[in-house]
Amino acid sequence: MPQVETRNVSAEEDGMRLDRWFHTHYATLPHSRLEKLLRTGQVRVDGGRVKASTRLSEGQTVRVPPLPDAAPRTPMKPRISQADLAFLESITLYEDDDLLILNKPSGLAVQGGSKTVRHVDRLLEGLGDGPETRPRLVHRLDRDTSGVLVVAKRRSVAAKLGRAFQTRSVRKIYWAIVKGVPKPPQGKIEAALVKASGPDGDRVRKARPGEQDSAQSAVTYYAVVDRAGQAVSFLSLKPVTGRQHQLRAHMAILGHPILGDEKYGGAEEMPEGIPNRLHLHARRISFPHPSGEGIVDVTAPLPQDLKESFAAFGFSEGRSADQFEDQA
Repeated sequence: MPQVETRNVSAEEDGMRLDRWFHTHYATLPHSRLEKLLRTGQVRVDGGRVKASTRLSEGQTVRVPPLPDAAPRTPMKPRISQADLAFLESITLYEDDDLLILNKPSGLAVQGGSKTVRHVDRLLEGLGDGPETRPRLVHRLDRDTSGVLVVAKRRSVAAKLGRAFQTRSVRKIYWAIVKGVPKPPQGKIEAALVKASGPDGDRVRKARPGEQDSAQSAVTYYAVVDRAGQAVSFLSLKPVTGRQHQLRAHMAILGHPILGDEKYGGAEEMPEGIPNRLHLHARRISFPHPSGEGIVDVTAPLPQDLKESFAAFGFSEGRSADQFEDQA
């Protein structure tokens, strides 16, 4: 006969909701059954009554009553091909026991959608023994943006990095080629954004009067590094916040959309011979290591198609951009 179990919360499960903890360990337990067990006090944490939304802490004990209708989860074997594994290795910029930092190519989605089968999240799922144990995304990049993407190897690391991103202790630098030359050459864009839908899919726009309740504050610093006459310029961008399409929308609001941006007016009248892609690259990221020791500082080299655009306009990946990044 099934017996009452007492299980300890591991370091990897620190901060996990109780209902997610049960789903991880007892995949077939219906949520309605768990709620009944909680109401009747049969499930307890450290001897006390709790709710499904209770956040667990490392070292706590969970009382698990007999569950004849819920078999323990059977670990799954990693499901990733040698070709996909080689691909991930080829775009890896940095790796240690806690982190995996990738140089995501343009065109590869970070997460799936209704018509997206191949994406970074799917590849990461194949590295673990199931959805609850594989590496996790810490932030996002648009499909057409290339560059630095941070991945946590464990849930606890992901939680720490999530807090770092929320408290703005993560420093991000993007490179972009935009239409025209912003004036002044250095400045701050502070424009709250709201989501909007249209024929080109989801996008964001500047909040209008009366929309502040639904708007998200968004702040970006920019600096012109170089320019090709008055036609286009090379910018270094520093987002303080991390909103969807923030840099793309802010540059369009400034009147200088990012070259090749089909959603925000940057793809019209493209210069001849320039690659038809979004000219936005997540160049550099730095943040305190989640272990508490040292700083992680990783730079992603430009992909070949952006190198071609830089060469065509006479831009250099030189010291001028790095100087702004160090001062920003």
